[in-house]
This record gives sequence, structure tokens and C-alpha cells, in this order.
Amino acid sequence: MANISDRSSPRSPVCVVGVGQTDLSSRSGRSTTRLAFEAITLAARDAGIDPQDIDGVVPYPDGPSAEDVISMFQLPDVRFTATPHMGGASNAAGVRLAQIALETGEARYVVVFVARNGRSETPISHRVHGLAGQRLRSALEQVHGMDTPAQWYSLVCRRHMHEFGTDRKALGTVALTMRAHAQLNPAAQMHGRPLTMEQYLASPVIADPYLLLDCCLETDGAAAVILTTADRAADSASSPVALRASGEGHAQSPDDLANRVDVFETGLTKVAPRVFAAAGVEPCDIDVAMIYDCFTFEVIQQLEEAGFCGRGEGGDFVLDGHIGLDGSLPVNPHGGLLSEGHLAGMNHVVEAVRQLRGLGGARQVAGARLAAVTGWGGLGDGSMLILEGTNRQGGA
Repeated sequence: MANISDRSSPRSPVCVVGVGQTDLSSRSGRSTTRLAFEAITLAARDAGIDPQDIDGVVPYPDGPSAEDVISMFQLPDVRFTATPHMGGASNAAGVRLAQIALETGEARYVVVFVARNGRSETPISHRVHGLAGQRLRSALEQVHGMDTPAQWYSLVCRRHMHEFGTDRKALGTVALTMRAHAQLNPAAQMHGRPLTMEQYLASPVIADPYLLLDCCLETDGAAAVILTTADRAADSASSPVALRASGEGHAQSPDDLANRVDVFETGLTKVAPRVFAAAGVEPCDIDVAMIYDCFTFEVIQQLEEAGFCGRGEGGDFVLDGHIGLDGSLPVNPHGGLLSEGHLAGMNHVVEAVRQLRGLGGARQVAGARLAAVTGWGGLGDGSMLILEGTNRQGGA
């Protein structure tokens, strides 16, 4: 009965108080359960709490479960568990679930995490079988050799090129920008491996117009974030970062991309205006953005659909240098999925927190106060967070 009174009380603001991330590699040599243990332990240490204080667990749908976490940490009283099934949009959607649990008094400390051996054990060829519409996939697409995200999303990219004149140089600029950012991030998989436009253009075709270097990395590793209410966050060991708003949106059809009325509309198209309104800010107020960069074009598309530029303007937006560290909207200072590593976007949340704490080092965006994080999953599910720094010194 205590939870009933908790739910009827005014909602308390929610903060991220702890972040943790393991090393990123092509072969971790550890189980995903071990990786989860490491990332969650780091996040708890960053928050200044005992892991056994955690009473809410939100796992990524592909990896260790909430029960695995309860067992490995011997959590004494978990009151909330939930799993978002939105593929790469599960990063922000998972944080949203944590927010709901905390605002309603269902939990006190919630961990949201991703742990995967996405290169050595479960590459994308394995993971696509969890997508919606498997009967459609197997009967109408796979028989024609169309069975990877690169092939599906390349259709949208090609249509954008046809309608708006977006060219390969714009895609290459995204790839080069993410790689340049990774050179400032010693933890990035592509650190120490700079990229030129000539190298980008010479990379093999995967699914025209996508080249190899238009595609994100496959990564072994884990990342975790811990959230709590603002009153508890005041006592955290590191600077808390406030969650101003969160949301999720879904495309017109969850199982078919090619036959949509508007092929460019995604879940982000719907959710971004809601999140900006809830946060009381506009796209021009954002200081740094973590855009889910599973492919180079998806950065361009999400910049448009989130409202950072108009539809059809994304190519020129990146060509004009807006997404670089010295641009009007620095994107993925850590290198993103394209050059830091692919932890299903949870590393994007970690990087947003580090940027808002002023702990980005050589890649720090000066004066960063507001950050946006997007998620992209399946065939166009979308999610979004807006986070705000509290200007308190801390460590992560």
C-alpha cells in the first residue's frame, strides 16, 4: 500500500548520477554478464552508492537480463524491472522507463545498461532475427538477398539523394567527422586511425549508396547509467545531470519500411517536438547532440526529423561544418557508433553526461549545458532525451 501514496505525490525531478563504461574491443574475452557487472560497478562507484542500493533494473533486450543483475549483485529488494523492445531506440527509451519508475516512487535507484559481445558473439546477422515482421522478412525480402539493416536503410538514403540532391560527400563528411572526434577519445575503437575522404571513397560498397565506412562498428563492451530523484542526487559523489525530458515514438509501420506513405518519417519525427516542448527548449538551444549513428545517412535524417534543420537540408548542414566540435551543433564528440563503438547508443548517454560535467577532455564542447540524445531502432522507432548539466564539479 505504500506505493499507492508514493504514486499520488508530486513528481520529483530525475537525474543521472552515475555512468560506467568498459573498454571497447572486437573481442572482449569476457561474458556479457561479466561486462555488465563491470559497467554497473563503475556506474555505482561514480554515483557513490553501493550496488545493492539499486532497486530498479532496465536491461537492453539483447543481453543479460534483470534477473542476471539481481543475481550477480545479490540485490536485496528490486521493486521495478522493465525491458524496452525498440532496438537501438532502447537507449533513451530505457532511460525513460527509469524516469517513470522514479517519478512514481516505484524505485529509488535505477540502472539502465547494455552489455554485448556484438563483434565476437552476436553480430548484426544474428540480431536482425529479433526484428518485427519476420514472416515478411523471410518470405518477401530475404529471398531476394535483402536481409540486413544496411540494405533496408540504403533505400531511404537513395530516396533522399533523389529528392533533395544529397550526395556521397555529405555522407563522407559524417564519417570523417566521427572519425576525427574519435582521435580525441583514447577509449574509441578507431582512436589512432584517422580517415581521409579518399580512404572513405575507396571503401567497399556494402549496399549502394552505403560503403563500408558508412556503417557503424561491431563492438564488444558494456555501458551503464544510474538514475535517481533530484533530492537523492544532491548527495551523489559526482555531478548529477538533470533529465529535462524524455520520450519515444514509433514509425507508421513497425515491420515494413518500403511501403510507407512517408518514407522519411520515423518515430523521432513524432517524439522530438514532444520532448522539446516538455523540456521547454528549442532545437537551437541544444549545445551538443548524441545522434544515433548506425549509418552516416541516419545522422543526416535524424538531424532533419528532430528539427535541427529542415527536411532536405541535412546534407548541406553537415557539409557546412555544423556537426564538428567547433560547429553550431557538435555531434558525437566521442566518435559515436561509427568510430567509438556500438553499445546500442548507451555510450551516447554516457558521453552526454560526461560532456555536461565538463569531463570531455580534448573533445569537450565548451560551455555545454544542454544535450540531446537520440535513439533509432528497428525500422524507424525513435527515442529522445534532453539532459541538463548542473555545473557541479565531479568525476566520471
